[in-house]
Amino acid sequence: TRRIVGSALPIVVTVFLLYSYFGQIMPGFFAHRGYSLERIIEHLYSGTEGIFGIPLGVSASFVFLFILFGAVLNKTGMGKFFIDVAMAIAGHTIGGPAKVAVIASGFMGSINGSSVANTVTTGSFTIPLMKSIGYRKDFAGAVEAAASTGGQILPPVMGAAAFVMAEFLGIPYIRIAAAAAIPAVIYYIAVMTMVHLEACKYGLKGLPKERLPKLGKVVKAKGHLIIPILGLVYLLVKGYTPIFSAFWAIVMSLAISMVKSETRLNLKKLGEAFEDGAKSALGVAAACACAGMVVGAVTLTGLGLKIANGLVMLGGGNLILTLFFTMIASILLGMGLPTTAKYIILSIMAAPALVDLGVQPLAAHLFILYFGVIADLTPPVAVAAYAGAGISGGNSMKTGFIAVRLAIAGFMIPYLFALDPGLLFINSSIGHTLVLIVTSLAGVLALGAAAGGYLLDHVKIYERVVLIISALALLRPELLTDGVGIILLIGVLISQKIRISKKVELA
Repeated sequence: TRRIVGSALPIVVTVFLLYSYFGQIMPGFFAHRGYSLERIIEHLYSGTEGIFGIPLGVSASFVFLFILFGAVLNKTGMGKFFIDVAMAIAGHTIGGPAKVAVIASGFMGSINGSSVANTVTTGSFTIPLMKSIGYRKDFAGAVEAAASTGGQILPPVMGAAAFVMAEFLGIPYIRIAAAAAIPAVIYYIAVMTMVHLEACKYGLKGLPKERLPKLGKVVKAKGHLIIPILGLVYLLVKGYTPIFSAFWAIVMSLAISMVKSETRLNLKKLGEAFEDGAKSALGVAAACACAGMVVGAVTLTGLGLKIANGLVMLGGGNLILTLFFTMIASILLGMGLPTTAKYIILSIMAAPALVDLGVQPLAAHLFILYFGVIADLTPPVAVAAYAGAGISGGNSMKTGFIAVRLAIAGFMIPYLFALDPGLLFINSSIGHTLVLIVTSLAGVLALGAAAGGYLLDHVKIYERVVLIISALALLRPELLTDGVGIILLIGVLISQKIRISKKVELA
């Protein structure tokens, strides 16, 4: 596991194993009777809550096929297709290359299981492109990191965590994918908005249209590659199992690739695709096995219940405070771990506290997944940001902090659906969900403008304060708070519009 996914996860497992053995000498809250080596090994190896538990079982069945599907698609040229489509759509707009990075990374991330791999794959093209029109190198690396990390919360694959979540919660995978779709789209709209505001702030233009591919030509050349993804979604929506759907999606991708010579997979490319898929799946399997050991240690010692009770006590029974402390715990526990492993650990240790306070179970699990994923951007262990900095040549820590600012919506969205699961299509009418979408977009715009210091014009100090209050008001899904938040945001927009008009008159 150390050679495949790094040292962080094995260190975490070692700490939990030592905790299981030395429980009798632990201080107050963490104390337990302690277990012998024989008992620990028996629980981890022979039980269903250890190495061979649900996570590894899901990895060997659902996850492997979806990773293989992504590897096959990648070999057919799907990555280049995504980048070309993004270039054709957004390359000529204000700050075009950064928007290309957001769109392409979103597409790639939806079928990729790693934020770091996604950053490196698309960033090798998009980061130099961003620097070429004047984006600072730290900002260029941060854009790619923020966009690539978002792929871990975007259906259909969601870093493979969605499949484990479906097994833990006992609900169909397609329901999780459908619930996660709107929050993920809001996240990407927010990142795109932050990129646009930054470009406006510094007067960065797009690329000349003559340098960009034509959308019609791109779709004509490789548009058929999207058919397997549409087929996968169709099969899942029709109620077929993820295993059945992924298998036939792989078959479709192989068949569709034969339509044109530039996408056709010969035996060599096919072998490379299977090799890449197997290597990626091996990393997930090793992470799941290790995470299973953490789950085993937590269930054996009762630590999960203690932490859940501790979070509730810290929050004093207040949901907002408990959500805040759970957010901190999720970011800390998620640092440096693969997406699937961090979700498994957090689902045992953090999610129960939220469920105990009445948060809908799916909303609680998505809440901890979001903040576990955001740990990939959060210094000091901002692995995705560091990957972006490695390509851009920027400062790793600066890139990490800028990435957090760009992904600020990712800190707000989980609170929105935890407080009102209507954003996840849970117990909600279409009208109510639409209202939540509008207020959520307004909230992330206000928060993003406050963080970035620009809306229609440079944000004054008092405007920043008003925008923060607006975002906080929109965080609470109630008619009064939503009204206050919208009015404050409109007030800042009008204020800036008047100021811009005066500048034009003086000019």
